[in-house]
Amino acid sequence: MDNEHPEPESPPSVDAPTSSKLLFLQERMVNFTQQYSMPVVEVSLVLSKYTKQISTHLSAHAAEQGEELPERLSQPWPLEAGDSAADVGQDTEFALDKVLDMVDGDRIDIFDTIIRNVINECELPLTDALLFMREWEHLVRSQLSGASGPGSLFSPVEYPDDF
Repeated sequence: MDNEHPEPESPPSVDAPTSSKLLFLQERMVNFTQQYSMPVVEVSLVLSKYTKQISTHLSAHAAEQGEELPERLSQPWPLEAGDSAADVGQDTEFALDKVLDMVDGDRIDIFDTIIRNVINECELPLTDALLFMREWEHLVRSQLSGASGPGSLFSPVEYPDDF
C-alpha cells in the first residue's frame, strides 16, 4: 500500500551509536530549514542559543573537574579569509532591531523544538551536540558574513554538497 505521507522516522534509541543520533538530527534540521526556506538569520538565532547553553553547561562541568573545554568547543570556528563582506570593504551595518522584528517567531520556536527534542529523546552526548552545533554555526556565520544587505539575511540557508 503506497502512502503519500510515510510515517516519520522515529528517533534512534538511547543505545544507538552517536553517529546515528547526529545523522538523525542533521536530517531533521536540514529537512525543516529547506521545507520552510528558513532564513539564515533565523537559523543563526537558534544555533546561537544552543551553542551558548551547551557550552556554558560544559564549561561549568569542566571547571568543577579543574579542566577547560578545548577551544574547538568553547569558541566559534574562525571563518576563512575572504568569507566576510567586510573583507572586501562592504558596509555591513544593519539595524538589528529591524531585523529582529522581521523574523518569524513561530518558525524559530518549531526549529528550536526539533533540536531540543532530538537531543533529549536520543540522549545525545552534549560534547557531540556542541561540536555538531559549531559546524552548523560555522556554515551559517559564513553565509551571514557575506550578507550585502538586510535582505541577504533572509535568504534561505545554502548547504554545500558535502554537508
